[in-house]
Amino acid sequence: MPRFSGNTVIITGSSNGIGRSAALLFAQDGANVTITGRNTERLEETRQLILKSGVSESHLNSVVADVTTSDGQDLLVKSTLDKFGKIHILVNNAGAAIPDPNGVFGTDQGVDIYHKTMHLNLQAVIEMTRKVKPHLMETKGEIVNVSSIVAGPQASPKSIYYATAKAALEQYTRSTAIDLIQHGIRVNLVRPGIVETGFMTAMGMPDEGAKKCYNFLADRKECIPVGVAGKPEDIANIILFLADRKLSSYIIGQSIVADGGSTLVMGMQSHNMMDIFKS
Repeated sequence: MPRFSGNTVIITGSSNGIGRSAALLFAQDGANVTITGRNTERLEETRQLILKSGVSESHLNSVVADVTTSDGQDLLVKSTLDKFGKIHILVNNAGAAIPDPNGVFGTDQGVDIYHKTMHLNLQAVIEMTRKVKPHLMETKGEIVNVSSIVAGPQASPKSIYYATAKAALEQYTRSTAIDLIQHGIRVNLVRPGIVETGFMTAMGMPDEGAKKCYNFLADRKECIPVGVAGKPEDIANIILFLADRKLSSYIIGQSIVADGGSTLVMGMQSHNMMDIFKS
């Protein structure tokens, strides 16, 4: 029997990248899956990918919603319960480094960018956790949050607000893990390094430029010692591990770093990403 058979999972930010890969793996391993994102076309691509893998439509719930809005969050929870009856796993994957429209970085970014960044990367997680909590108490379920290596302890001067939000998410994960384990709910976190997703293109970089950056970093041992950029499934497999009570039952409130060794050297900080893009 598939290991997640009978379980229902909500995965935010599952219209591409890590979320899409996690949704596919959960569905192939027997779970009922709610996928969601703001982009209708990309979300449909995720849905079709899962269906073409042999998963039945009855195991899939596709919801176009903005997870930063109360209405969007409520729709995710209600539609999942309406279709599947229960919720066993919440994967808070949605997140992004929001670019300043003025093209500035670091301390020059506007405070409005700070608020948008915190809202998506932290506040939405807090709100989803609160709304799903009673349902996870009933099922003794799991929460897996997705952070980033920019959370520290190394500095991230080019992406201060994003790094701050992800660092706060890690403290939120540790604290909620202790608060919720008394109800039988486990909370853990994965901290990805450089992974080939739509992350850079979402910041306004064209696909060719993003590919150039990934290749540049992978070719330099001071950036990614393993010599390759990560793939979405590399992180998705860790998410499934943390959501599997049989395999990871004694892991509570922890962060698993998956970065090809980047945080051991952090040489990428010595390179200007914009210069790579322009080269």
